[in-house]
Amino acid sequence: MAETPFFSQSVSEFILPKAGKEYLVFPDIIWNYQALRDNNQAVPVSISVKAELNKKELPQRLKTISMRSINECLLGYVDDKMKFYDTGESFEAYVNEEHPQIDKLLREALDTRIVNRFLGYQGNAHQSENVDKQVYALWNVLQKRNFKYSSTTNTSLSSNVVYTQRVRTLDDALESSQINCVDGSVLLASLMKAININPILVRIPGHMFVGYYTDKSHKNMNFLETTMIGDVNLDDFFPDEKLDSTMVGKSQNQMSKLTYEKSKEYATRKYRENDSLIHSGKVNYMFLEIDKKTRAQVQPIGK
Repeated sequence: MAETPFFSQSVSEFILPKAGKEYLVFPDIIWNYQALRDNNQAVPVSISVKAELNKKELPQRLKTISMRSINECLLGYVDDKMKFYDTGESFEAYVNEEHPQIDKLLREALDTRIVNRFLGYQGNAHQSENVDKQVYALWNVLQKRNFKYSSTTNTSLSSNVVYTQRVRTLDDALESSQINCVDGSVLLASLMKAININPILVRIPGHMFVGYYTDKSHKNMNFLETTMIGDVNLDDFFPDEKLDSTMVGKSQNQMSKLTYEKSKEYATRKYRENDSLIHSGKVNYMFLEIDKKTRAQVQPIGK
């Protein structure tokens, strides 16, 4: 394979067991990871391939593809036999507990005095309550950053073969102060994972929210509607309760606590309404735990 801006020239060798049989082979690709990180929009790339079979040179092949931005999360694709493959687990790559900004956010959360330290699942007494308190400290510090809700979801690059969704990396979300349901979910999940609380990404058609286990044994869960982190009108979520009128005169911390509790209520209701489908493995539904097992397969995107 010839060199492109995104990978170096490489040579691969394959031993094919039987003559006259068709084989699908995958050449080694030496990626330029920095170029992939820096690519912020789809660009055409021409790939040139030379091949030899039994030391006989075959005609050179040239194919132009679209190299997507790192912000394009692959939801799924259709192969040449029209079979759909769901790749929703790719969302895990946007959960980045190792990002340099994480320590700063955790320090800001500790400065609120909501908790004195982050213990994850350590300690047995009142474990669920302690985990909830830690997650609320993370919620509170994100709310203080005055995020705005941005509804960008599926991109114009999605097609009837490749399905994608635009996801802001942690850098992008913090710099723009904009999040949608996916951005907010992976951002909060990044912070949870950093303090050793196992987050869960939950996907239903057209929406995502985040969950977490409240105990070490993973028996109990809570869920959060992360679009409520931003500048939110609670009446949009609870129209019968007229909550926005009760916010007048409340301090920022009081409003933050109220939105956190209502976020749990709303997301838990969504989870219960879709419980069986979320765990069914059907397209557009996902229950993805971010734990050691999944981390061994999908690493965070470093950007």
